[in-house]
Amino acid sequence: MSEIRRLIDANRDYVDEHLGITDAEPGRHLAVVTCMDARIDVFAALGLDLGDAHVIRNAGGRVTEDVLRSLALSSHTLGVTSVVVMQHTRCGLAGVSNAELEEATGTGIEFFVIDDHVETLSADLQRIRDTPYLSLLHEVAGFVHDIDTGQITEVIEA
Repeated sequence: MSEIRRLIDANRDYVDEHLGITDAEPGRHLAVVTCMDARIDVFAALGLDLGDAHVIRNAGGRVTEDVLRSLALSSHTLGVTSVVVMQHTRCGLAGVSNAELEEATGTGIEFFVIDDHVETLSADLQRIRDTPYLSLLHEVAGFVHDIDTGQITEVIEA
């Protein structure tokens, strides 16, 4: 069975349990920026339920232009006032160079590699704070999720 067919079949079961949340505004006025890594269960790791937060995922959980675009919408139209940027241990963007990733992928794009979680999170959170149109965000924090234990560490306090 193809992966696409498995998804369609799984959706049939989901429909019976679908909560039908109608409000797009997250109940906890929170956005979480994190990595696309399939090992991270954002909701379970942070004690969130469906409807509590916007979850924005990309390679490395980095604050890119697209993340800023999403946060602009989240904060100005959907009531988000708190943001957590959560990176993780054993990330594919840690310990490699951009040149290595360009060669591996055959692209010439910026991958936003992670040399040090504290430095990277500091820079990403400062980018959020320095973006004038994100002034509605009152809490901005940086976490590192330990992929082996599930524990999060707040490395940049709100």
